[in-house]
Amino acid sequence: MLQRFRHSCMMAVSAVALLSVPCVGHAASLPPGLTEQAIGTTVERARQAFNVPGIAVAVVHDGDIVFSHGYGRRAEDKSSAPVDRRTLFAIGSNTKEFTTTALAQLVDQGKLDWNDRVIDHLPEFRVADPSITRDFRVSDLLTHHSGMGLGAGDLMLFSHSTLTRPQILAGLPFMPFTAPFRTQYAYNNLLYVVAGALVERLTGQSWEEIVQKRLIDAAGLPACQSTPRVKGQTNVATGEGETGILPDKAALRLPGVAPAGGIWCSADGMARWAQTYLNGGRTPEGRQIFSQASRDTLWAPHALLPLPDTAEATKTHFRAYGYGWFMEDFFGQKRVWHTGTIDGMVSYMTFLPESRTAIVILTNHDDHNATYAIATTLSAYVATGASADWVAHWQDAENAAHAAEAKAAASTGPGSPARPFITLSESTQQDYIGTYRDDWRGPITISRRGQDLRMAFSHADGLTGTLSALPHDLFVVRWDDRGQDASDDSYVQFERDVSGQVVGMNMRVIGSDFSFDAQDLHPRKVSSSFSEEKEAKRL
Repeated sequence: MLQRFRHSCMMAVSAVALLSVPCVGHAASLPPGLTEQAIGTTVERARQAFNVPGIAVAVVHDGDIVFSHGYGRRAEDKSSAPVDRRTLFAIGSNTKEFTTTALAQLVDQGKLDWNDRVIDHLPEFRVADPSITRDFRVSDLLTHHSGMGLGAGDLMLFSHSTLTRPQILAGLPFMPFTAPFRTQYAYNNLLYVVAGALVERLTGQSWEEIVQKRLIDAAGLPACQSTPRVKGQTNVATGEGETGILPDKAALRLPGVAPAGGIWCSADGMARWAQTYLNGGRTPEGRQIFSQASRDTLWAPHALLPLPDTAEATKTHFRAYGYGWFMEDFFGQKRVWHTGTIDGMVSYMTFLPESRTAIVILTNHDDHNATYAIATTLSAYVATGASADWVAHWQDAENAAHAAEAKAAASTGPGSPARPFITLSESTQQDYIGTYRDDWRGPITISRRGQDLRMAFSHADGLTGTLSALPHDLFVVRWDDRGQDASDDSYVQFERDVSGQVVGMNMRVIGSDFSFDAQDLHPRKVSSSFSEEKEAKRL
């Protein structure tokens, strides 16, 4: 249902109360250069080009939510209900700005300084280098310049992981550094989990409670929550590859990843969040949730990033990361933005503060090209009154990438004529069977079921797969859950000692999912026997 907010005398329904929005004496309208037709045409073209079942879009301008609309359906199932402006989507890494805003509130209260050492608040905090541990500041948790590699530790957070936040923090010292401290950008979710733990330590409450009460409820964000969706909630999107089966609230398990990517929200909820940010931390009713000084700190460049491939086309001369936000110049204006990908969904939030405009995009398909195309197009209309064909741009890029991947798989990929799989005898298979232990991810088991070797991760709800052999102790693990894990099929290279005994393994994802950071695993064999029943009880 299309919703245009022509006047500011509206009623916004939050999770806890009816909030009266005061009259401001003017009719709300879209920003100059942007029209409803341009929005609808762009969204539908992107939805078709990238096979996105459902999309929700909202626009904030000059203090008002001037556009909020759902397109398509809530799930891959063609009979699923339509998306509307209150449909819940997983917003993924757009959660990060909620975590940094929760920290900003503590700064506003004098309980924290961005330059505080982390160990002064979390004495158990450790990274691989003791000298870096001693000098690690709160700000270092937030800027993706720690020196850890891209996506380091994500296997503790995603891929069906059931690890708790304390267990995740315990694995942090085993994460390798791939660059000097504070020198190179590498996106990191793990340290945002630490930031969430810091919020919990300083408040004495869970991250979920703080974000829900002090941010979502305090700002009156409708259809927005800090916890996953549960049974009984009907207006909920289902991500690509998901079943859509919701858990009972009593059995709800809070994911360790939540401070980095756990919030579920609607277009209306995120639009009101954008209103609060554009208004310097103040709600439309005048309630100050966080200070404008803190907003400006979060939106200030704190670490430089490489320029994007599109820099020339968008007249972008710098890109940086603040605290939970990207920022760059965009056709002569400052643009602040962030994306989020989780549970088969992708979100995008972008601001043009000088135009007093924000755009929210929520999708239920794991393809960032759709959100990039919509966000860049609509932002260009606001900034310049015109736009290049960004849908075609990213569709061409995606098609070229798929073609290259298919060519490589057919010519030199595992199972291709150049690298055929081989069949191992049962006695040879026995060499690999057993329990392996990685310092940060824990036990991994190799067992035999029928004629197949099987791999299973501990502390995971279903990260299991079948091993297919290539020559020289090299295998490919093909994960069972093809809906969610097919892109994470991985090479498994077993290692032998000088006596010929298998003593460990290394892994590397075949595709390009940086969050399946198998390359950082170094499991060592700790047992050469395996009983599925006994191992299940022990783990």
